[in-house]
Amino acid sequence: MKHTALAHRQHGAALLEALISILLFSLGVLGIVALQAKATQFSVDSEDRTRAALLANQIVSQMWAQQSTTLDAATLSSWKAQVSATSSGLPAGDGDVSLCIEVDLKNDCEILGLATVTISWKAPWRKSAEQANSYVTKVMIP
Repeated sequence: MKHTALAHRQHGAALLEALISILLFSLGVLGIVALQAKATQFSVDSEDRTRAALLANQIVSQMWAQQSTTLDAATLSSWKAQVSATSSGLPAGDGDVSLCIEVDLKNDCEILGLATVTISWKAPWRKSAEQANSYVTKVMIP
């Protein structure tokens, strides 16, 4: 009689253990999926930073080839179009080249002939209130 009372109390314990196991397994799978999604975002962010550096290097190379920080309007507009292009540029990309033509110690423009290349972009999954990513490099052609 003691044996049947124990068996009666254990009824459904295996089902409960199976449900708890499935729950823990599901949480683990969800964690792995979230980790994979985050890794993909970091990978795309890294790719965008690399693309920004390459685009900045491209315009700086043109400055070095011409031996001048001043570029003609066609070259500059073509480069800006490439920065904002969806296929080869950056998401919501914007590029700008500013020149230091006078001494202005307040704006870190004490060296004449210094060009500052600024590229900014915002990944599609970022919230609109978040600050855009940016890459800034400076070049001076002697």
